Amino acid sequence: LILLDSLLQEMPHNFPPLQNDRLLRAARGEEVDRAPVWVMRQAGRYLPEFRKVRVEQDFFTICQTPELACEITLQPIRRFPLDAAIIFSDILVIPQALGMIVEMKPGVGPVFDKPLVVPEDMDKLVVPDVKVALKYVYDAITLTRHKLEGKVPLIGFTGAPWTLMAYMVEGGGSKTYSKSKKWLYAHPEASKKLLSMVAGVCVDYLVEQARAGAQLLQVFESNAEYLGPEQFKTFSLPYLLQINKQVKERLVEQQLDLVPMTVFAKGGHYALDQLANSGYETVGLDWTITPSLARKVVGDRVTLQGNFDPPALYSSVEDIDTAVKKMCEEFGTQRWIANLGHGIYPDMDPDHLGAFIAAVHKYSMVKPE
Repeated sequence: LILLDSLLQEMPHNFPPLQNDRLLRAARGEEVDRAPVWVMRQAGRYLPEFRKVRVEQDFFTICQTPELACEITLQPIRRFPLDAAIIFSDILVIPQALGMIVEMKPGVGPVFDKPLVVPEDMDKLVVPDVKVALKYVYDAITLTRHKLEGKVPLIGFTGAPWTLMAYMVEGGGSKTYSKSKKWLYAHPEASKKLLSMVAGVCVDYLVEQARAGAQLLQVFESNAEYLGPEQFKTFSLPYLLQINKQVKERLVEQQLDLVPMTVFAKGGHYALDQLANSGYETVGLDWTITPSLARKVVGDRVTLQGNFDPPALYSSVEDIDTAVKKMCEEFGTQRWIANLGHGIYPDMDPDHLGAFIAAVHKYSMVKPE
């Protein structure tokens, strides 16, 4: 670790030149020769090489060890012709930085030791110095930028405030998120106070990721589907807007490169028009909306990302090819980043992801005039 620290201090920003900027051009609305493609959770359990590392290491130990996080991030890049890497981490590092204990339990998922039950529990949270508390993420990003050797851009990310609050109150995943939604109705002011606190940490966290070398930043509002339009407008959208605005302001103030930003509100297609006006360059879509309808709503205001149904990768290779062809025809070749509509499943055959990527390459290529 001492060796890593000295390495990072010596060459934090002498990054190798980027050879493939297709993702960044698409995000900015610039012309591309074909749609860039990457996949949520592309570094993960479906890869045998990941499972080999995971047998020996606890999940959060991997996140907190820059060399391991870097290795996991690079695994899918070695295996597939992807257009981006996404740093291996987890949205729940923020609750951990706020002083909450979170464990990843096999077969269960994340479990919080002491979730927030009543508003008074917020007093136990400690607003961290994000530069210190999450330094391991920035170290992993800087190391990975060097190890990528400019092959593809590196994506950094955070969970959005409502999604993080929901985990912090529920104490883990939930089918209904009724405890956290109860807060929104029974304790609206306390909920806003918590969301505001978390949003501030998200801003600091994303700015530091960009400083460390992240070239695009994604905000995951994974629990948008549990909110209706009014609740989204009150308890999600203001904080998504705050994050986008303040991150960009800070990057300019600190003379750092402006990086494109993506918002992915899973199940939030009811708010697609608002998201297209939110200032984010790219809006992620899940599989529950047709690409043509989404494009009709957003027009050319933003780039769209998505939205292949993750279980469709269980299909035969031939059926994957046919389905991707249809998706490419609907999205077109420009202002689109090909992806799944959510994360890839842990039991997926990697060869089927390979077929998905190959089909995107084949069917989204710009045809010569």
